[in-house]
Amino acid sequence: MRPEFGVPTNQDARIRGYLVVTYFALTFLISWTGALIVAARDLLRHHPLPQITGILMFPVMLLGPSLAGIALTRIVDGNSGLRVLFSQMFRARVAARWYAALLLPPAFVLTVLLLLETFVSPVYAPNRFFLGLLFGIPAGFLEEIGWTGYALPKMRSESDGLIPSILLGLLWALWHLPVIDYLGTATPHGVYWIRFFLAFSVAMAAMRVLIAWVYTNTKSLLLAQLMHVSSTGALVVFSAARVTAAQEATWYVLYGAVLWIAVGIVVKIFGRGLGPPAARALSGNAEGALAEK
Repeated sequence: MRPEFGVPTNQDARIRGYLVVTYFALTFLISWTGALIVAARDLLRHHPLPQITGILMFPVMLLGPSLAGIALTRIVDGNSGLRVLFSQMFRARVAARWYAALLLPPAFVLTVLLLLETFVSPVYAPNRFFLGLLFGIPAGFLEEIGWTGYALPKMRSESDGLIPSILLGLLWALWHLPVIDYLGTATPHGVYWIRFFLAFSVAMAAMRVLIAWVYTNTKSLLLAQLMHVSSTGALVVFSAARVTAAQEATWYVLYGAVLWIAVGIVVKIFGRGLGPPAARALSGNAEGALAEK
């Protein structure tokens, strides 16, 4: 394959793969080691981890995606790469419709919970813990430096942003593993731990595609960060406070299903590349020219 048409060579693909694997290895190492250090005292004493330990583990884990993203951007792309990365964090001038996309996570969470409250049980009534939005701010702004700012551009291609985004979303869900039992309201999840983790992974993979869709069309890391803030904030603010572990896993599955419906609509309109029609046409022309060669 010839690179002049924007099609990566096998060597390019291997290099990109190495850079992505290095990022995830470094991210997981920093985050999970930090979480282990926070929990070490209780683990060494063979004590159950108290909820405050789980809460303290999460902000330490945020250092992984952010530090790995910044460090590897500097090593791989140099100072110019850092300038691009940080400039995207301040790219606020985008069409208003992309800011409207920030309403999707809270709208979907509320829709699922209100329907369950109406037709299944009052225990699914949405909470109103509005201070919970503050939990989403550090998560969104720090994590997306690495997930979207560094990893996504090196994983995706012009013709396919869908599969790389899904893979990124599954790895994102796995990254939460040390604190998964402290997410949601029905903690600990006990025998429903695996069911909740799978439901959480389904939802997060879909959300990652939506974040990638917003970023691909705006090149605004700020908007990706705000989308993450909206997602995490909506879950913390509105999650039903009286559900059991089984019920929480159930509503997360339904929330994930709604997110995947939204992903299906996005792919139908924007294609697997998740980008604007002009970019898809350019990519198609390049592939056609390559085929003629």
